[in-house]
Amino acid sequence: MEKRAIGTSGLKVYPFALGGNVFGWTADERRSFTILDGFVDAGLDLIDTADVYSTWGPGHKGGESETVIGNWLKRSGKRDKVTIATKVGKPMGDGKKGLSRKYITQAVEDSLKRLQTDYIDLYQSHEDDLNTSLLETMETFTGLIKQGKVRAIGASNYSGARLREAINVSADNNLTAYQCMQPEYNLYARERYEKEIEPICRENNIGVISYYSLASGFLTGKYRSENDLSKSTRGQGVKKMLNPRGYKILAALDKVAAEHKVTQAAVALAWIMARPGITAPIASATSVDQLHELVKATALKLTGHDIDQLNSASSY
Repeated sequence: MEKRAIGTSGLKVYPFALGGNVFGWTADERRSFTILDGFVDAGLDLIDTADVYSTWGPGHKGGESETVIGNWLKRSGKRDKVTIATKVGKPMGDGKKGLSRKYITQAVEDSLKRLQTDYIDLYQSHEDDLNTSLLETMETFTGLIKQGKVRAIGASNYSGARLREAINVSADNNLTAYQCMQPEYNLYARERYEKEIEPICRENNIGVISYYSLASGFLTGKYRSENDLSKSTRGQGVKKMLNPRGYKILAALDKVAAEHKVTQAAVALAWIMARPGITAPIASATSVDQLHELVKATALKLTGHDIDQLNSASSY
């Protein structure tokens, strides 16, 4: 397993990112610590979170995931063994949102405090902010890098046009540029990334860390009918995938997984990892057993025939 570069930032990571959205939500602190320890023990290093995780939980206000990770970093002493990626921009309540100089400057301090660290490896715009000029945003990020508070920056949920515009603003003004893009990408959701985002990232040597890599759990194979939707809190989110194309994808996953004696989830992740230009897919785990099954994707070498089968089944 070789490390992959995050753009031209100098950062290199192993090709699987642990999703921190569950920490402090469906995984309490004790279980989160066990998962984080297991992740590092497996030889992996990229942990993805966001300040907004998990505002959607009952009684939550955001920052829960970063706080858990920060407590783990302090207890474990493993800061130098991991690459921490977090995000800024989505609403945190009380008007706290966006990518203005004022807000990013405040938000980064809040994230650093929760994470109990002096620097963030990869700081990402969680979503585009049309009310703030790209110049202001990129100037602010450039300042954070000069101050040593951030090592590299990335973007998530940007359109292809806005990503290209951001790249140009950085180049024209001698500012730091986005080194990474975080789009939705998986076997079910392919078209937007492959048509709109991928060409820009490949052309500009921008890393790609995909979210919803398992399509909210659909690609694990545990949702086969509407009766299965009650299996987890995310069940209703996969209802739209219970269609002929979705079933075709599951059939291809079943076949390839059986041939390699791994789970469908491992195959779905390995398929993303095999895509040229991908740095790492993100997936979250709520148990160490689940984590171990996902990690198997990093050692899974899909054949050309495997990839052709999966591409054909998921064609759009």
